[in-house]
Amino acid sequence: MQRLRVVVLFGGVSEERDVSIASAAQVIPALREVGHEVIAIDTATGILNHSQEARLLANKVAALPPGSDSLALMRQTHILPAQQLADVDVYFLALHGGTGENGSIQAMLDMANMPYTGSGSLASAVAMDKDITKRLYTLADIRTPAWRMTPDYTERELLTLGLPLVIKPNAQGSTVGLSIIHDLAALDAAITLARQFGDEVMLEQYIAGRELSVGVLDGEPLGVGEIVLDQALIFDYSSKYQAGKVREIFPAELPADIYAEAQRLAALAHKTLKLAGYSRSDFRLDENGKLWCLETNTLPGMTSTSLMPQSAAVMGISFAELCDHICRLALRKRPP
Repeated sequence: MQRLRVVVLFGGVSEERDVSIASAAQVIPALREVGHEVIAIDTATGILNHSQEARLLANKVAALPPGSDSLALMRQTHILPAQQLADVDVYFLALHGGTGENGSIQAMLDMANMPYTGSGSLASAVAMDKDITKRLYTLADIRTPAWRMTPDYTERELLTLGLPLVIKPNAQGSTVGLSIIHDLAALDAAITLARQFGDEVMLEQYIAGRELSVGVLDGEPLGVGEIVLDQALIFDYSSKYQAGKVREIFPAELPADIYAEAQRLAALAHKTLKLAGYSRSDFRLDENGKLWCLETNTLPGMTSTSLMPQSAAVMGISFAELCDHICRLALRKRPP
């Protein structure tokens, strides 16, 4: 098997910085386990030596995302991947949110003719925009909760969406800035919170039901998992990254037809958004057995216990094999 020189890009300055570091902390040793040479680059600080790498990657994801003050300080020195790196075979994007997932870094790597993992710049930008994503879902007959965008809504339309109502930034991940309101009197405060993470805010119908997740690798669906929320209404930031908050069941215990339909829709979402490499789509299964697609992640979390690796494990793909396969899929994008 060809030994690759891989640069893992992670960290960065988005609200999902801690999550990105957690992904890199497991992707890096997994790639070394299968024999690749790995260089670690925090896009907020630069290339890490071995001691810096060990110190940073030992950090855990906090209960809340990094504060705006600390991120603002990092943004003053935000760097791009080091141009002096030579003979790199592939850039593994262990970034989440912000410029790492919205197509910005992908566009820069495209211009530098450097292969990288995941989707291209345009597909990444489209999938990061929840409004555009849901418009494309609708065109592809992928059922998705009804929604309106600020400021283009009326009170009558909100009443049609019903309560509870989900309020969230249009271009943010990990449920950062998301609220669920049970009374329209709380709407303005929820919109104000969401606007801290972007000017555009989505107001979305809340779908009660079971939370499902399906990974896609090279266009093919992986295993379906269920996130058991117990009393929580939504799989929020703390639930996702703090141990013991939820139960994750892979494979999900579902009727065969619903299991297959979730896989079909995840693969269709991947294709509809013109994604590459891998993705993960999240669904709600309502009491009538209907699946509702909530979103598709172009750079899903990549710790060994994240949803995407668990989805792959159902198909017999180990975490190290998954990381290696993602790298090799990226090499297909290298021009002859």
